[in-house]
Amino acid sequence: MSQQQPQLKGYTSYKHFNVTSAGPSFVAHVEINRPAKLNAFFEAMWLELGQIFRQLSSDPDVRAVVLSGAGDRGFTAGLDIHAASSNDQLQSGDAPDVGRKAAQLRRYITEFQDSISAIELCEKPVIVVLHAISFGLAIDIACASDIRLCTRDVRLAVKEVDIGLAADIGTLSRLPKAVGNFSWVKEVCMSAREFGAAEAQQVGFVSHVLDSKAAALDQAVKLAGLIAGKSPIAVQGTKELLNHARDHSVSESLRYTTVWNSAALQSRDMMDALSASVQKKKPVFSKL
Repeated sequence: MSQQQPQLKGYTSYKHFNVTSAGPSFVAHVEINRPAKLNAFFEAMWLELGQIFRQLSSDPDVRAVVLSGAGDRGFTAGLDIHAASSNDQLQSGDAPDVGRKAAQLRRYITEFQDSISAIELCEKPVIVVLHAISFGLAIDIACASDIRLCTRDVRLAVKEVDIGLAADIGTLSRLPKAVGNFSWVKEVCMSAREFGAAEAQQVGFVSHVLDSKAAALDQAVKLAGLIAGKSPIAVQGTKELLNHARDHSVSESLRYTTVWNSAALQSRDMMDALSASVQKKKPVFSKL
């Protein structure tokens, strides 16, 4: 993939992320852009991240998203500890008692959670590329993404216990559902030990391991392009129904699917796809 891509129209105001066209039609590339600090997050960054994915969710010119980190040293080192240590919200603040301080912190944590959840709630499929240092918040972001790729040199860790807290932005809620080994999840979350690409693939955390960041990005963009060429009604419905199935019983999921498709099947996309198949042509679908 070319390193110089055009800035996506309507996304130029963001300070801490590059949002560009990835090459194939309808594919956006979101790049965390703080490489000098290992792409570590502070408050303005996670707020921007949420804004970007809420905007992408309803953008008719985007059908799939690739998410990566700038630089060679890492996807993100997680939370910027220096910024967090001077954050008034995490200090005593001006609340007169414990109950009011707790209320302030609850709102603050929820705002942070919502910013990461915007990735999962984005209607468009999100493919994340993890490389080199991918600690803490990197796992939260990856768990909220739909498809995870990594490089062979990736270093992954759920680091929160090393800074004195239980991970509270999404990993403890999503990671047990992303992999099939609850013992392993508890091990890495309670020990904060690092694990690599082979282990991540073995437990099912990532789909593919690539030799380099460039190769992983190329793979992600190709996959995003393949997905973007499908019916947006079908793809976005599939993401919604899979996420619903993950969190509900089979009977509830089947009922929800029935209601969802009773509307979705009235689109032109299925007829367009069938017609193109008969004519041996690539289908072209209207914007959604």
